[in-house]
Amino acid sequence: MAHRIDLEPIGRRVEVEPGITLLGAAQMAGVELVSICGGVGTCEGCRIRLVKGRLTPLTLEEQALFSPQEITQGMRLACQATPLSDCEIDIPPESLTTAQRLQVEDIYDTELVNDTRPVSSGLGFAVDVGTTKLAAFLVDLATGKTLARLGMMNPQIAYGEDVISRIVYSNQNADGARQLQARLVETLNQMIRDLCAEAQVSAEDIRDAVVVGNTVMHHLFAGLPVKQLGEAPYLPAAVDAMSIPAVSVGLSLGKDARVYLPPNIAGYVGADHVAAHVSTEIAIKPVTSIMLDIGTNTEVSLVHQGRVFSCSCASGPAFEGAHIRDGMRAAPGAIERVQIRDHTVQVHTINNQPAVGICGSGILDAVAELLAVQALDETGNFRGDHALVRPSANGRRETMLVAAEHTGHGRDVIVNRKDVNEIQLAKGAIRTGVELLLHDAGLQDDDIEEFIVAGAFGTYLDLESAIRVGMFPNLPRERYKQVGNAAGAGARQMLVSLERRRMAEKVVEGINYVELTAHKKFTEMFVKEIMFE
Repeated sequence: MAHRIDLEPIGRRVEVEPGITLLGAAQMAGVELVSICGGVGTCEGCRIRLVKGRLTPLTLEEQALFSPQEITQGMRLACQATPLSDCEIDIPPESLTTAQRLQVEDIYDTELVNDTRPVSSGLGFAVDVGTTKLAAFLVDLATGKTLARLGMMNPQIAYGEDVISRIVYSNQNADGARQLQARLVETLNQMIRDLCAEAQVSAEDIRDAVVVGNTVMHHLFAGLPVKQLGEAPYLPAAVDAMSIPAVSVGLSLGKDARVYLPPNIAGYVGADHVAAHVSTEIAIKPVTSIMLDIGTNTEVSLVHQGRVFSCSCASGPAFEGAHIRDGMRAAPGAIERVQIRDHTVQVHTINNQPAVGICGSGILDAVAELLAVQALDETGNFRGDHALVRPSANGRRETMLVAAEHTGHGRDVIVNRKDVNEIQLAKGAIRTGVELLLHDAGLQDDDIEEFIVAGAFGTYLDLESAIRVGMFPNLPRERYKQVGNAAGAGARQMLVSLERRRMAEKVVEGINYVELTAHKKFTEMFVKEIMFE
C-alpha cells in the first residue's frame, strides 16, 4: 500500500511504494535534498525531522549522529529512513540544495533621519512573522539603513498550514504552544546569526527589535493564550502595544535589548496589518483607498473620508501552492507564469528549471488563461469539448500544463477541477471582503481611487489574471499599486522612529473592524463571488 509523504515547508506531497526512503520520496517530488554521499548516510546532509507518522528504526549511522534530544525531537537522515505509514516531515533550510523565493523587498524608505528614535545607536532587528514566511531585517539604528535582509519559511508550517490548525495543535497538545514558540524563536535566532554574519557585525550590538505578525503569530511568539482566538467572538488576549525584554522570549540579542510589538486590531487582523498601515500611510491619504495583504489569512482595509474599515478573509493556503494537486511553494522548478496562445500552453518556471509543480502565481495564471480560452465555464467546470481538456484517471476532467517528458520528475503537471475550486474559494473570500467593506462605507468599485496590493504573493501575481478571475475589481490599471512587503517595511520604520510607533497606536484607535462571518450579507456575497465573472 502506497504511503503519502508531506514535505514541509516546501508544500509538496507525493505517494511512494513501500521500501522507498524519504530521500527517494523527496527526489520523486522534485525536492532536492543535500546528498553528497549518494544516500549512504555518511555526508549527514539530508537531515529532516519527523512530525507525524512512522518510520523504520534508526540506523547505526543515525544513532551515532544524533543526540538523545535530537532523537526525541524526531531528527532523522532522509536516506536512512523509510516510511511505514503516511508521514509529514519538516525539512530544515540547510538540507535543501536551493532556496525558496521569499519576499523581503518593498518600495518604502526606512531612513527616517528627522524622526525621534526609540534607541539612538547600535543595531536593530525587525521581523515580519507570516503564517507561511518570515522576513527579517538588520538595521543601523543611527541612520535607518538596512544592512541585511533574509527570508525563511515559518517552521510552524510543520504543525499546520494555517492559523486555525496551529490553534488546534496548541489546544490538543499539553506543550503545543510552547513547541510552536520554541520552533519559531529557534529559526529567528538562526536568522539573526545569518544577518549578522552577512553584515559582519555582532548580535551583541542589537539593542532593539520590532516583531509584527497576525494576531495568532503575535500571541504564539509572545507566549499569550490562543485558545480564545479559535472560538467566537475571536477575542485577542492583548490588543495594546507591548514592549518586552528580548530574553523573556528567548531572542539572542544584546544585553537589555527589548522587543516592541505593535498593537493588534482584532482576532484575525494583527500587528502586521498595522505595520502595513504605517509604511503605506494609507489612513492619512486624502483618497479612497483599499489595501490588502494576500496570504493564508488576507487582511483588507478601506479608507474613505477619514474613516477606516478593516476585515480578515480566510483565503486559505492555495496561493502558497497548498491543496493544489501539483502545488508547491515558490522554489526552483515551480511554474510561476502560464499563457495559452493558439491552444498551446506556455509556462515559465522559477530559475528556468524543468517544471516539478506550480506555485500560487502560476495556478492563478492557469485558471485565468483557461477562462480566457473558455476551457472553463463560469462555475469553474471544465468544458469537455475543449481541445485543452482531457479526461483524468478518475473519469473527471483536467488540463495538462507540462507533459511528463518535459518535467523534472517524469510526471505530467496538470490542473484539475479541485485546483480550480481552491482558487474559487480563495478569490471569493478576498473579493467578498473588499465588497462588504465597500458596502458598509456606501461605496462602489469605481469609487476606489487607489488599490494597494501588499505582501509576497501580491508582488508576484499578475494583475490581469487577478482581475480576470474576479479576485480584484476591474479598475483602471494605474489605480493599482504592488508594494512588496509593506508589513516588513513598517516594522523597520518602527525600529527607527517613535513617531511611527505612535502612528501605529493611533491607527488602531480609529479602525472600524468588520467581522465578515457575522455580516448579514456575507453568505449571499460569498456565494456570488466564488463564481467567475
